[in-house]
Amino acid sequence: MARRNAAGRRNAAGRRAVAAALGVLLLLAGCTSGDSDVGPTPPPPTGAPLPSLPPYPEDTHPFGAHWDWNRYDEFLPYLRKLSGSATYHEISWCSIERTPGQPDWSALDRIAQRSRELGIALNIKIRTEMCWATGGTPEFPRGEANKTESTMPLDMAAYQRFVGEVVRRYAPYGVRQYAIENEVNAQQYWRGTPEEYVTLVTAAAEAVHAADPDAVVVDSGISSVAYGFGVVDRLVRAGRDDEAVAAYNAYFQRRIGTRGRKIPQVDTIDTLRTALADETNVRNVAFLAATEQLIDDGVVQLRQVHYYEHFDGVPALLDYLAAENPADVPIEAWEVGQFWRDGDGDDISRAEEVVKVSTMLLAGGIRQVMWLPLGYNPNNRAGSEVRYGLLEPDGTEREAGRMFESLAVAARGATVSPVDRDGLTGVAFQRGEESTLVVWSSKINDAVRVSPVPSLHAGPAGAAPTKAAAEVTISNRPMLLRATGTPDSILADVD
Repeated sequence: MARRNAAGRRNAAGRRAVAAALGVLLLLAGCTSGDSDVGPTPPPPTGAPLPSLPPYPEDTHPFGAHWDWNRYDEFLPYLRKLSGSATYHEISWCSIERTPGQPDWSALDRIAQRSRELGIALNIKIRTEMCWATGGTPEFPRGEANKTESTMPLDMAAYQRFVGEVVRRYAPYGVRQYAIENEVNAQQYWRGTPEEYVTLVTAAAEAVHAADPDAVVVDSGISSVAYGFGVVDRLVRAGRDDEAVAAYNAYFQRRIGTRGRKIPQVDTIDTLRTALADETNVRNVAFLAATEQLIDDGVVQLRQVHYYEHFDGVPALLDYLAAENPADVPIEAWEVGQFWRDGDGDDISRAEEVVKVSTMLLAGGIRQVMWLPLGYNPNNRAGSEVRYGLLEPDGTEREAGRMFESLAVAARGATVSPVDRDGLTGVAFQRGEESTLVVWSSKINDAVRVSPVPSLHAGPAGAAPTKAAAEVTISNRPMLLRATGTPDSILADVD
């Protein structure tokens, strides 16, 4: 088993106890929203910074996206600009093998081939869904493809054979990372208990590694909302009440009221405890604990994060991950987006949020950021673009797409380091003798001035930087600074 850091070892037993106890609550009582005390749990340590990342290999970078393959032709010009990134595609046993013994791989073969041609690494999420292979009647059919929630296979050996076939078939396409299920904390994605999910992932991991010893097993990707409740639950259990209330309001500022009692207005520790005791949020914390049990036990080798919140919530998430994730387990954000029901931000301000969220996650030690959706789907929710796309439905680039592309250009083959000094926040990319910084002022209503160094070019994110003859004034809008030298040398004179 891989070595685990001290924080991971200290918290593993407590998380397993939480997972087991909450699993019983879910199974027996349907998660009634009463007392949520499940016994003593060690208070979590304050998060230290996540480990720094090694340089990205030449011609690769961490800024990818997820898209609708039915609009591949419209998106193709932009996808070529993201060459060197990563994406994922979700499959299910029930959809590929609709008739026992007669799998149809044609659609996934085409996706794998096109991904390889684009130079975009493909990750695969493997779900069961519900059909002959699982039994049961779906309660949550979704979309034109009639996707369903997943549940446990009737025959685990048959499930392992299917997983092994997936891995053996797509290893030649360069697929190395396989996530087991999707957002299992949500009932519309997973019918079973946390314990059943642990059993499923353990069986899947055996099949994955038997088919390809170099493959990496990834967790389901707990939802963005569930991570938020994990963040505040950790702080409450540690007795950090004021921090918990502040973290809740920063993280959920665009969610409050969108799900009624599940994400209510919170202004006291008592109202926060009431929110945590809601049965859906109890389930969220239980499945997060089960996921972390799999990580601590070495069954899962890569943590998958989903994040759709305001950038103000990123620091609390990073603090949580630093405290709870073993130091030798990498983290990737396979779903990053902008949840904003009835959002009224203009294209520029929304694009700048794309930059801030993406770079803050990367600067915090997360090695891949995949934006979702790549292109806005006007049919996904009437009257409002709840999740903001980088492109228009026809593939036309938005300002967000141009800014995101500028991040990819800066990060290609670079070493990543955080920027947090003298009122500047952001990230630095160093490649050879040149560095590119993406920074903004973290001072409230105050700008930061950077004196020019030789070869300094500056400009807003998304635009080609121009030669800086005088000091550069940086407001709360992201700016690109590019020059020969290290990030520290570029910021040698900051006011």
